[in-house]
Amino acid sequence: MAEKRRGRRKKKRIWPWIVGPIVLILLAVGVYAGLVYKELTDTAKEIHSPLERKASDKRQKAVELDKKEPFSVLVLGVDEREGDKGRSDTMIVLTVNPKEKKTTMVSLPRDTYTEIVGKGVKDKINHAFAFGGVEMSMASVENLLDIPIDYVVQVNMESFKEIVDAVGGITVDNDLAFSQGQYTFPEGPVQINGDEALAYVRMRKQDPRGDFGRQDRQKDVIQGVIKKGASLDSLMNYRSIFGAISKNVRTNLTFDEMNDLQKNYRDATRNVNQIIVEKGQGQKMDGIWYYLMNDEELDSISSQLKQQLEITS
Repeated sequence: MAEKRRGRRKKKRIWPWIVGPIVLILLAVGVYAGLVYKELTDTAKEIHSPLERKASDKRQKAVELDKKEPFSVLVLGVDEREGDKGRSDTMIVLTVNPKEKKTTMVSLPRDTYTEIVGKGVKDKINHAFAFGGVEMSMASVENLLDIPIDYVVQVNMESFKEIVDAVGGITVDNDLAFSQGQYTFPEGPVQINGDEALAYVRMRKQDPRGDFGRQDRQKDVIQGVIKKGASLDSLMNYRSIFGAISKNVRTNLTFDEMNDLQKNYRDATRNVNQIIVEKGQGQKMDGIWYYLMNDEELDSISSQLKQQLEITS
């Protein structure tokens, strides 16, 4: 009997040693999650930049993400420099349809010759940002593609290297060996840091595809950041990531809308269909080089995006 009691006492003593660390771990996880959530909400508030308009002129009412309505977003990669408002060297339009669980992406050539809405002239589409900022860029893209642009995400490409460094560098799959400045990029998977990423996306003259090749590299870097940012190692470094985002990203999406995206559109954002602009041609006018889109291809792109947005007219 004494041996049984001693055995029971030993078992009782074991439990505090097991439960104690578990409770401490759970508390630590809870505190960590709370800190992450607070910094996430603070970052979302800091990068939120509301527009003057409530909805696109091409919509009767603003899109409602909590009702799982299809929506569009314009991603502007802006090359901001001291004393210059900058130009949107990267212009990517995304349409997201949760019913079809599909995202359609088209990258617009920055030299596309089109009407700059609000300026009353025709010029390169990336000049819209220099003339009138985000809203003129949105209006000009809407006019070109004949679709509503609901949201915009502006990324400062000059400081994008900070985001790359914050996630600990990224890997890109390079399809063209080249050198840019002091950096050399061999063909195949390449691990790059922030400074290297900036050089990687800026190369254009050595690429036979010109601006189209540059756009592909920009998309590679953005996708690499998203993939690396979702890893456990990067989550442990959340403060640096949120800090880099807060300095270099602006959007009209609110925190609640971001939550709706995460809840209602996750499957759609995992399935990305890319439309390639390739049938237009370059032409010089008054000594300036422009890209003239092919009318039939432009109509086809517009129709595909309208279908994804469930626009019938």
